[in-house]
Amino acid sequence: MELDRQLSERARTIGAELAAGGDLGPALRIARELSPVAVDLGDDSQRYLSTLASLAHGDLTVARVVEPHLDAQAILAQAETDLSPLPGEEGVWGVYAAHAPGHHLAGTAEADGIWTLTGRKPWCSLARELSHAVITAHTGPSTTRAFALSLDHPGVSYPDDKWVSRGLSRVRSTSLELDGVPAVPVGGDGWYLSRPGFAWGGIGVAAAWWGAAAALRDTLHSAAGRREPDQIALSHLGHADVLVHAAGTALDDAAQRIDAGEGTGQEGAVLAARVRAACADVAERLLTVVGHALGPGPLTGDEEHARRAADLTVYVRQHHAERDLARLGSMIREESLPDEAGG
Repeated sequence: MELDRQLSERARTIGAELAAGGDLGPALRIARELSPVAVDLGDDSQRYLSTLASLAHGDLTVARVVEPHLDAQAILAQAETDLSPLPGEEGVWGVYAAHAPGHHLAGTAEADGIWTLTGRKPWCSLARELSHAVITAHTGPSTTRAFALSLDHPGVSYPDDKWVSRGLSRVRSTSLELDGVPAVPVGGDGWYLSRPGFAWGGIGVAAAWWGAAAALRDTLHSAAGRREPDQIALSHLGHADVLVHAAGTALDDAAQRIDAGEGTGQEGAVLAARVRAACADVAERLLTVVGHALGPGPLTGDEEHARRAADLTVYVRQHHAERDLARLGSMIREESLPDEAGG
């Protein structure tokens, strides 16, 4: 996986401005600027993944703003959705597909063919800052569908949910309350989860984890250049490099498989689960390796490093650790593996 160092530096500059109290405007602008990258997913997936990795290498808040926008653009393109009924659809988008106890969002087809959404949706990151979203809603007792909607509609409100996170502190997640908000269907019932791009979007998030891990590796490399490292320091650097290289290779392989048409159905689900697990593992292990190598100094005296460590700790929790590994184990349980003797 190759990093675009110029794009990384742009994200780093924007992140520093945000940390100094700046607004999210520059991050939202770079999201709109990068919208054309969304169509590369499934065609030139290497570019799509490296874009997200490069942004995360520079700053994770910037990457966290851009990633769902690109995911939404890819979803809408794949569904060939006509957005003309929505005002200002060229804005910055989010994707809200989480479910939680006590939250239920229902989609209702009206007599004139228009759909409306009513209810509550959890974990809607940056909803107050964005213009539109792809959101999933229940259309029946056991069916869901994706919809596109404008977040500027008067039927959209924001409960006062707590957000005390020290990591990704500027990417506030809240619930959404919708009351008769008009929406455009994106695919049919069940399409959102069954489409090939569902797995690909999850790999995009993994690319962001990997980009931040690569930045932690680079922090170790820089520290080794400031004074003569001992054997322990060199061991930490070597360990970090092996981990980053291995996960980067997994991302490269995923991009090639997606573009070759091998990332669909069950094959795509297994591919995404493997790559996400590999990138989550390298992110968590790099946080530990760098902590052991550099001690508390950078966490207490280097604002950029401390922010990256806090941001990555929160971001990587989108991987559900042992539960996601168990899900992967369930998927491969019935797969036939190569014969150890015959290859």
